[in-house]
This record gives sequence, structure tokens and C-alpha cells, in this order.
Amino acid sequence: MPGADSTVLVIDDDPDVRTSVGRLLRSLSINVQLFASIPDFLKSDLPDGPTCLVLDIRMPGQSGLDLQRELAASNRDIPIIFVTGHGDIPMSVQAMKRGAIEFLTKPYRDQDLLDAIQLGLSRDRERRETDKDLVSLRERFASLSPREREIVIQVARGRLSKQIAHDIGIAEATVKVHRSRAMQKMQAGSLPELGRMADKLKLVPDTTQRA
Repeated sequence: MPGADSTVLVIDDDPDVRTSVGRLLRSLSINVQLFASIPDFLKSDLPDGPTCLVLDIRMPGQSGLDLQRELAASNRDIPIIFVTGHGDIPMSVQAMKRGAIEFLTKPYRDQDLLDAIQLGLSRDRERRETDKDLVSLRERFASLSPREREIVIQVARGRLSKQIAHDIGIAEATVKVHRSRAMQKMQAGSLPELGRMADKLKLVPDTTQRA
């Protein structure tokens, strides 16, 4: 099961459900925060570590689907496990299309909930690692000189050293020196790896055709 830095957020207006889920998760040493309503959740501060959300789809006022849309619109990427006391196929399809981890109908098996939570926390952990790596990559790219950045972009476009030299009016040997320095700063072990880094940084528009 998840590490000590993980937290499960539960939003359900049924106090018995909140108590039951909270007791289950705490018995497995899983951090849990319980909310009786979506407004209560929105007023809270999210944990720093991996999280996932167990969310009742039908509640007074704002629904679970409404919250899913609101989180997506504000770029708050939290894996969601929907639970409902009413089997509603159109709702489940809508929720899953928008990226929900699972859609469980009450009463559900504890193991089904735990399996969904484990998947949600795993995905959030992976996303956070990816985001962390991207921040580091951006910092390394920012450390390049303007000329080195220019050459990295040209390399990512598939341009050869002699073509880059011709385009920007410097010697081919100078291009290779700048490229080598850029690769060292970017911690790229090869040109293909440098190209993958450029893809992650979106340095070249998707419409650009590489040579």
C-alpha cells in the first residue's frame, strides 16, 4: 500500500460512509482527510504528497461531476475515485471519459476501493515525479547561453551542424563546440536524448517537420 507521505481525501455527505472509509484507511496506516461537503474540501489546503480523491457523485448543491470539471479547469490534477448509491451508467461514462480512476456503486467491496486508491496514489506519485523532472529540465535549459539555446532548438528540428552553421553564420566547428557545451549542461548523453529533452520542453512546435 502507499507510503507514509500519501493522503486519501474523502468527500461524502453521509457521515456513516465517511466514518467507515476513514476507519478502513486508518487501519492500514493510510493518511486520510474527511469532508462532509465540496465547499469544505475547497476551503482546505491540499497535502504536499501524493493524493487521490474518493468522491460521492451525488451531494446537495455541487455534485461530484461539478467538482471534477472545476478541478480540471483549474489544472488541479487529482486522481478521482467516484462512489455512488445510485447506479447511473451515463454518469459513470461521463466521469471515466474525464479521467476518473474508478466508478464504484455502493455497497462496494473494501478491496475494490483499496485497489482503486492504490492505483490513484500511484498515478499521482508518477505525475509528481514527472513534474519534478520537468522543472529540473527547465532549469538546465535556462542555464544555457542564448547561442546554446538556439543551437539546441536547431538540433531538435533535425538540422545538421553544417546547416546550422550556414543558417546562423558561424563556423561548423563552433556549432559543435556550443552543442557539446549545451549537452553537458543539459546532462544529455547523446543527440537522441537531447532531442527527447527538447520534446519534453516543447521547444519545437508539433507541426515542425524534422529532417
